[in-house]
Order: sequence, then structure tokens, then C-alpha cells
Amino acid sequence: MSRRRARPRGATEILGAVDLGSNSFHMVIGRFSHGQLVVMDRLRESVRLASGLDRHHHLDAASQRRALACLARFGERLRNLRAGRVRVVGTSTLRQARGRSADRFREQARQALGHPVEVISGIEEARLIYLGVSHSLPNLRATQMAIDIGGGSTEIIQGRGFEPLRMESLYIGCISLSESAFPGGKLSARNFRQARQAVRIELEPVRARFLQTPPARVAGTAGTIRAANDVLLALGRARKGITVKDLEFLVERMIAAGHVRRLDLPGLSADRAAIFPGGIAILVEVMRSLGLRRMVVAEGALREGILYDMVGRLTNEDARVRTVKALQRRFRVDQAQARRVATLALAMLRQVAESWDLGRDADRNLLAWAAALHELGLDIAHTHYHQHGGYLLQHADMPGFARDEQRLLACLVSCHRRRLNREQLHGAPPEQRRRALRLIALLRLAVLFNRGRTSKAGAAPELVARGSTLALALPARWLAANPLTEADLTQERRHLAAAGLVMKVVRRQR
Repeated sequence: MSRRRARPRGATEILGAVDLGSNSFHMVIGRFSHGQLVVMDRLRESVRLASGLDRHHHLDAASQRRALACLARFGERLRNLRAGRVRVVGTSTLRQARGRSADRFREQARQALGHPVEVISGIEEARLIYLGVSHSLPNLRATQMAIDIGGGSTEIIQGRGFEPLRMESLYIGCISLSESAFPGGKLSARNFRQARQAVRIELEPVRARFLQTPPARVAGTAGTIRAANDVLLALGRARKGITVKDLEFLVERMIAAGHVRRLDLPGLSADRAAIFPGGIAILVEVMRSLGLRRMVVAEGALREGILYDMVGRLTNEDARVRTVKALQRRFRVDQAQARRVATLALAMLRQVAESWDLGRDADRNLLAWAAALHELGLDIAHTHYHQHGGYLLQHADMPGFARDEQRLLACLVSCHRRRLNREQLHGAPPEQRRRALRLIALLRLAVLFNRGRTSKAGAAPELVARGSTLALALPARWLAANPLTEADLTQERRHLAAAGLVMKVVRRQR
């Protein structure tokens, strides 16, 4: 693993988190100093991004305009914050969005905010939600559960303390269910029965996992649950938390209203009313199916979880490092060999970091993690093990990793040996392919020079990089004494040339 630069004790860091949700966009800015995180500013805007996703998973122009206008306002607060101190995450709707419109939207969002957009998996979203919820409530050593009903997905997490133990992300949210089960805003008993049945179907495959250990505390967060709590409190209910009985009361009130336009629920905002029925149908079925007696409402949510995750990265508690180490153990990786490859790869990276624009922490981390996991696939089979490793990394649940970050890591591992061509780089996001190729070249060379799997020091190549050319200088005497490595380098030159990189081997006479 790469070593993190020492951070001065007591140094103040300003951190920003943006949650691009299916219903609302949220921004939180916090100050981390002397081990404490304090929220300084919050912004929220209802964007309804999910309503602009058509059946082909393309975002329509109107939803993009609403979203980009909001992000331009967020960008005024975030643009001057340092790279690496702001995380922008996209959730369910951006996970589903496909095609050029989605790629164009992400690029325009990056320009508006001054920071890239990371699309995260449902499991990573669940992990971050649990971080935000657990840090906003009194610490509890017993098992607890966190529930978040978003516009396009619902996350259920069980954990202890600040550590999530079971995480699920269901493909059902308050916008998607409201649109499918309550067409035109009609609120009938039949529509509610159908909506609740849809929720039970989604819950059935995961229900047993959460019934194994009854939680000592259940905490809900995000818009639907907070809105339900506000309405119930205004009606003189839920003083000690939300119950199934309270939610059934709301269902009956909505059925009696007959239509969302006629809803008369105190504390319910106009922009929430249209998607409230679907949210309540999800919430009542989650609580009933999982046998949850009472739910408290937490202030922390996904965006606060992002902040706490960044604090972890600043204080050497990076969830990604834990994930990499867990994968090494699970797939019985030879850690001594992984360290040898990582040490050489990072030493070569330092030589070309400036000329190849690979001087960021993200570059060092990615190369170190790829070195740590490059032999992951050996536990499956030796033949094509690099491809097995890449497949596992592309499709595994990897807490802490954004989707594009995971794709890049998978690309590096699957390309670390044998033939290489431009088509293989298609596993990396398009805007990252040049960066990926350069990191792949360094990883391949580090693996090549460590084929002997020994700690005995060999010749350390001197590297000079210019554009698409990489020159390696090695002692002529050493090359003569190591003909197998010299032959490997000749073959590697051909492999890299097929991908568009020119490698030259220079023989030093001394």
C-alpha cells in the first residue's frame, strides 16, 4: 500500500460533500479540526432527476437543466475547495442512466462543480448512509439498523457501533413506486395494496438476513422518513418514534383523500406530496416485514457519511484499504509478492509522475492497490488468472470504491500481463484511458522484474517518460547476466506498442 503523507496534528481541513440523489440534491460543507467534524453549511434542492429517466435509461433535457442549474449554485461554494477535499456522489438514477446523455451530464456536472462526479454502487451508498446515521446518534455497542428511502432505491443496513455488518440496496424508491403504483396521483386502497405487494416482493430475498439479529435501535433518515415524522408529530403522534400503527394511520388518511392534490397532512411540503404515498408504502412494509416496533429519526444521512468517510481517508482509516486487505485474505493472495511488486511500481511511478501527470494521491493509491491485488485470480485458476482477477474486481461489492475507480482497478489487474491492445482499455472510463495505460505499463514492468518472487535486490530501472514514449535504462552487465528478463523486456516492448506506447531499453555501460 502507498504511504499517506503525514498530516500536521491539529490541521484544519474544509471538506465538501454533494449527494446527487434521485429526488433531491444535497450539499454539506464541514470543518475537520482537532479530531472533530463540524458542519458549517447545508444546501438542499428538489431536482427530481429520477422523473427524467425514460424507459431506455436516458436522462431527458428538462431534468438535466434542473440538475445543472442547481449544481451551478452549489459550485459557487465548492469550486475553490481543494481537489481531494470534495466528494460528489451519484446514486440510483445515475447508476441507471445510460448512453451519451449520461456521460455528457456527468461532464457538465463536473464543470459546474469544479469536481468530478463519482457514481457509487448501492452497497457503497448503504455503507455511507450507515456512517452518517451512526455518527449522528449516541454510540451504541448493540446491533442497530439504519433505513433510507430514496427516490430510486431503499437502503437497509445493520451494524454495530460505526461498523456496518449487513447491507442491502433495494431497487425500489419513493419516486419510482409513486409513479408506477399511483398513476395520475390516484390514492385508492387497491393502489396501496399493489404498492405494498411490490415492496414485499423486493424485500423477500433479503428479509431473513435481517431477522437473524433483532436490532436494539432502528434509525431512519432522508426525505421520506423525515417527512413522515414531521407529519405525525404535527398530528400529535410518534412522540417516541414512528410505529407501524402510525404509518397505517397515514395510509388510511391518504386513501380517504383519494388524490395527492387533496392531501391534507400538516407539515407535508408541496414538493414532497406527489412522492409521499410511495415512500410510506415502502416504509410501512419494511417495518412490518422486518418486525420493527419503533423507529427514531437520525439527522445524519448519506452526505454526512461522505464527510466522515473523507475524514477516515485523512486519518488513515480508509475503507478502500480495508477492502483491499479483505480481498487479499479472501483470495489467499501472496502478500510478500504483492509488496515486492508494489514497492517497485511506486518507485518507478515517482520517476515519471511529473512527465506523465501521475502525481496525485489517487494515482499512487490505484497503482498500489492494483499491485496488491494483481494475483487475485490465481485462487480461481492459473490460466488467464489476470482476467479472472479483473472480472472479480469489476463485479465485486467493494466498500469505499466509486464505480469508475473500481472499473479502473479492474482494468489494471486484467491488463497486467500477456497481450495488450487498445480494446482492452475499454474497461476503463473513456476519459481515463490514457492514465490507465500509463499505470498499466508501470504495473506490468514491476511484475516483470519480480518474476523471480524473491526479495533479492535486482537492478532498479531508471525511467524517463515523454508523451507516449518510455525509456528504461539498465546496466548492460546486468542484462547480459539476466537473459530471461532481457527476453521478457523484448516481448513487453511489442505488447506495449500494440496499445500505443513505445518502450525503449537503454544499456548503461556502468
